[in-house]
Amino acid sequence: MPNFFNRLFSKKEKVLSKGDLYDVQTEQIIKQVCKKDSNCVDAGCNIGDILKIILKYAPDGRHYAYEPIPDLFQQLQAKFGQYQNCHISDIALSDKKGTSSFNYVVSNPAYSGLIKRKYDKEGEVDTLIEVQTNLLDDILPKDYRVDLIKIDVEGGEFPLLRGAANTLKKYKPVVIFEHGTGASEFYGTRPEDLYHFLRDCGLEVYTLTKWLGKQPPLSVEELVSIFNTNEEWYFVASVKV
Repeated sequence: MPNFFNRLFSKKEKVLSKGDLYDVQTEQIIKQVCKKDSNCVDAGCNIGDILKIILKYAPDGRHYAYEPIPDLFQQLQAKFGQYQNCHISDIALSDKKGTSSFNYVVSNPAYSGLIKRKYDKEGEVDTLIEVQTNLLDDILPKDYRVDLIKIDVEGGEFPLLRGAANTLKKYKPVVIFEHGTGASEFYGTRPEDLYHFLRDCGLEVYTLTKWLGKQPPLSVEELVSIFNTNEEWYFVASVKV
């Protein structure tokens, strides 16, 4: 009996943070969606953690990754350059083609984006750089079937999605995207507008948990409430599961 209690209390339970849970759920979704030859887009590739997962489950697909921060772009080229089916670009995806200022948070690159967002702590160091912008609809190869899109662009998800409207309507990919307070509102984005846009593209909106559990999609009122309370900030758009 003492051995049992020693084992019981010597092991500390690890409680996943929200971010860690999202990482686990994102991989679960990619695993369910992707076949070996599925094609994926990674917008806001950062250091390539999600791209690595995509290559794990869709090794024979053609994948396009976008990361406009020069240092991270170079790291991605070095890390994934040997993959002939993986195309890395330094374009910032949006709904306009051209050049734009880009808020590069040197002290915390994951906060970087086309528009400066709210920071969770004081003392972050940022600077403006110039980047090229383009629409996903215009830069993907013609007749490129997209099965999954992951979007983490610190509030710029709605402009990006507007620039991918034709792709969304044609292929109905599963879209894993960040959408939360502290970032999205700086782009003038309202959750109800994003919701109706995705519905017009033929996609429903889910939390990651609801999608994995094959539960009913969110209503517009539910999405607005979740956004305003910051209860969740990662979502899935897809045809009804």
